[in-house]
Amino acid sequence: MRDRKLSLTTLITLILSVSQPIANLPPLFQASQVLAQTPANRKAEADRLLQQGIEQLQSSQFEAALESWQKALMIYRDIQDRHGEASALINLGTIYLYFNNNTKAIEYFEQSLAIAKENKYYNAQIAALGSLGEIYNSLGDYKKTIEYHLSRLEVTRKIKNRLAEKDTLQDLAEAYLAMQNYPQAIEALENYLVISQKLKDREGEKYALGSLGIYYYSSGNHAKAIEYYRQPLAMEFYQQKLITARKNKNRQVEASAIGIIAIVYDALGDNTKAIEYYEERIKIARELKDKENEGHYLANLGYAYLKVNHYSKAVESAQKGLEIARELKNFQKQAVCLRVLGESYSGLNDNKQANYYYQQLLALSQDKKDIPDEIEILSSLSITYRELGYYTQAIEFAQRHLLIARKLNDKIQQAEALTNLGAVYNDLGNYIQAIEYHKESLKIAQEIKSITHEANSLGELGIAYFDINDYVKALDYYQQFLAIAQKLKDKQNEGIALSELGLVYDQIDDHKKAINYYQLSLAIARELKETLLEANTLMNLGRAYISLGNYTKAIEYTQQGLFLSKKINYPLGKGFGSTNLGLALYRTGKLAEAEKVLVDGIQVWESLRSGLGNNDIHKVSIFDKQASIYPILQQVLIAQNKNDEALEIAERGRSRALLDLLNSRLSNNNSTQSFQLNFQQPTLSLLQQIAKQQKATLIEYSIIADNFKIQGKQVTYESELYIWVIKPAGEVTFRKADLKPLWQKENSTLGNLVITSRNSIGATSTPFRGAVDVVGKPNAPKAKNNLKRLHELLINPIADLLPKNSNDHVIFIPQSSLFLVPFAALQDADGKYLIEKHTILTSPSIQVLDLTHKQKQRTGTKPIEGKDTLIVGNPMMPFLAPKIGETPQQLISLPGAELEANAISKLLKTEPLIGNKATEATIVKRLPQARFIHLATHGIFDDIQGLNSGIALTPSGKEDGLLTASEILDLKLNAELVVLSACDTGRGRISGDGVIGLSRSLISAGVPSVLVSLWSVPDTPTALLMTEFYQNLQKSQDKAQALRQAMLTTMKINPNPVDWAAFTLIGEAE
Repeated sequence: MRDRKLSLTTLITLILSVSQPIANLPPLFQASQVLAQTPANRKAEADRLLQQGIEQLQSSQFEAALESWQKALMIYRDIQDRHGEASALINLGTIYLYFNNNTKAIEYFEQSLAIAKENKYYNAQIAALGSLGEIYNSLGDYKKTIEYHLSRLEVTRKIKNRLAEKDTLQDLAEAYLAMQNYPQAIEALENYLVISQKLKDREGEKYALGSLGIYYYSSGNHAKAIEYYRQPLAMEFYQQKLITARKNKNRQVEASAIGIIAIVYDALGDNTKAIEYYEERIKIARELKDKENEGHYLANLGYAYLKVNHYSKAVESAQKGLEIARELKNFQKQAVCLRVLGESYSGLNDNKQANYYYQQLLALSQDKKDIPDEIEILSSLSITYRELGYYTQAIEFAQRHLLIARKLNDKIQQAEALTNLGAVYNDLGNYIQAIEYHKESLKIAQEIKSITHEANSLGELGIAYFDINDYVKALDYYQQFLAIAQKLKDKQNEGIALSELGLVYDQIDDHKKAINYYQLSLAIARELKETLLEANTLMNLGRAYISLGNYTKAIEYTQQGLFLSKKINYPLGKGFGSTNLGLALYRTGKLAEAEKVLVDGIQVWESLRSGLGNNDIHKVSIFDKQASIYPILQQVLIAQNKNDEALEIAERGRSRALLDLLNSRLSNNNSTQSFQLNFQQPTLSLLQQIAKQQKATLIEYSIIADNFKIQGKQVTYESELYIWVIKPAGEVTFRKADLKPLWQKENSTLGNLVITSRNSIGATSTPFRGAVDVVGKPNAPKAKNNLKRLHELLINPIADLLPKNSNDHVIFIPQSSLFLVPFAALQDADGKYLIEKHTILTSPSIQVLDLTHKQKQRTGTKPIEGKDTLIVGNPMMPFLAPKIGETPQQLISLPGAELEANAISKLLKTEPLIGNKATEATIVKRLPQARFIHLATHGIFDDIQGLNSGIALTPSGKEDGLLTASEILDLKLNAELVVLSACDTGRGRISGDGVIGLSRSLISAGVPSVLVSLWSVPDTPTALLMTEFYQNLQKSQDKAQALRQAMLTTMKINPNPVDWAAFTLIGEAE
């Protein structure tokens, strides 16, 4: 806005533009002031007064000038000289404008305009319209200002007065700018520029180019603004304004010029110059006590510091700017400052503080309904929550981000949201879901030809494929990622790609190549001062040197990486760094140091899991990535003869997600919270107490791997099997078995031995019970040898510690592939099966036994009766695809299962649900009321995710006829016992948390005892075994003994273990 009080020069210029020259006055007028009162003489007198007023104005005699023009006006009116009258009116309006008397000024200008229009006095019209526009501009009435200037523009074009047209366009542009009507303002200025160039008006060109840069920048079109900023005349204009302001000692204009120059340098990417001018602008604002501009430029200064990675300075400026913006209630500047603070703290790797400011920014954005800002903030929040290890919140914000992006059809934001989601799921170990998100993101990026987003997706896909051990695909994606980063000269992503490529080469045993890539990445990280990348790369170097057996260098690099991870509070770095450093220290014999580092690492991992709340799936997934630290610490403790502490760690490293889930549900079901346990850190005394409570001998296994140098290469193989035995009285004994001969002499592993043992007895896994090839062809000699070999490894080391009474309970706590072992069928040197000497149960962990015991207390114990029983046999089978992508087919009918259900129902005096009666809807409705549940049908197991394992029932309505582990997990059951008389119901995905499948879901749903199968069971022997089991259960409430006797009876008729050893009891025996 222009100054309201016009300068003297401006006044004179305006008056001269419409006043008549006095050179044409008659000589008489010039010779004498006493004239005869003829019309000609009176006109001469009026003309003289008009000129006299101008001269008085030039000598600052304002009141005298006013008096002269008033007299002239009277004469012009008296002699009806309309042109003279119009001129006098304009002069009077102008003098009143100088006096700041807008009302009088408008009155005179309007009168002049009316006369000028009536008589087609075009110059007078231009002057009057321009003056009226100027007055309304000073009053802030931009609508009227524009109205007058548009009329003025029309007149200037009509008479082809290019100078007047140019001036009018300038005034119009400024009025449009005041209304933030940037398109119209820019159009006016561009026309102004064209005229200036035609008139070869260099000053006009300067003004136009400089102003267009400012206007385009203000409109948000920064690319176009930069085009104008780069014009030499534009910067000359800004500098000239600054020089003039300083010469005139006009601090206001000087401040404005400095601010504009700062913005120009900022837009041109000259951050050093921008910061210099911003700081000077802020200094003047403080001097002038101009809070608004001080806050405005503090925000800009913070952003400039952010762009050059001076995060601390950015924080300092933005915090001061935020205080002022809040004081002035300037929400736009608050948003800028909050964003700078969020991004700066993120740059400082202080994600907690970054998150704090992003949350405030989100609240402000939502309050102001600024969706475009909100979408970016949601992305930032998702990233910071992920970096903090709060994965549930990270997913929540990424999903909200994606929802809005889809609603707005914003493809770039969709790609970013999908990338964020994929990254979180990758951190959680849910690689299938991660890959799906990243592939969708990549597809969008390629569709919209966004090479930056394409690079991000390629990099993330490389990570996901690396984590599922598909190194060929990982290498391909990483190389594409690197190529794009180098093409774009994106040093940060180049560094990340090099580090990730190093990981692949490390994993495929090309350690020297890996180290070369890591060193290149490290150099970039240090050049860019990218602490996160530096920390990751240092730890990757440590990992490579562990693989090479150079533990000194491994320790050196890992310690540096761990130090940086702690400095920036990077949880994943602290966790992996502690794991690798602990391993390297162990290998060099520094046991006490290794123990401390590993204990710290476990605390980091467990704090991450606690941040997942009650999300069981995420806890299971993330535990798989964290599980390696527990066996390393066990090795360290065993090496120090701390066998009991090693047992505590072995127990602490299994079924943590299941324990969280069970504990939560038991607590929710009991208002007194008496079931609440401190299961985060199992103590020896607690484990001994559980053994006493169970009146059982507990056997916990832990498979230990180690590094070995074979043919000059470091390789990881199974080394030992740790075994702890806790007797009912609480006595704890540690033993171990040597696993090295399996791969050194037998070309096998423990996992392979388990598989071949199962195969040799004819135990196979097919989709359905009763299928043609359910039972493989048993190989009796091979079966005998394999079962004996397993007995040697698993039982012989502890045989002397097992109870002599065959009715005493022995509970095995398996790990990894040992979950698939048919313990009942293991044979000693004399050919006796283990079930012949012992009553056997299994459990995912010792502490799970404690919680299943408490579940039993909740459900109570009573003799089995028909009225409390739900028995299902041979439903009308659903249609399912045997494999993904194949055509669904109806599962085959199971007449044997129907006979089994009828026989058990007859025994228990109840009615079974057979065929069409066994609908999924009916079963789900009746499950919570039943105390004993027997399901004789097909079982489907899912060894990829586990939760898609299911029980086949009759489809009805919207129900598909497959009751999955995931659906069971949502039920609240009160059953004392569930028997899954189907194929592979004890199987699922084997994870660090145990077997994820039907048995786990049933226990989580509240069932203390679950009887499941380890392979595809044959129809007829299974029917016999189940009938025997229930007959035994009617005589004794001991489920484990009932199962043992049923197995022994079935064994007599069907001696092959495949016919009687498939079932295992998990949880409570009684």
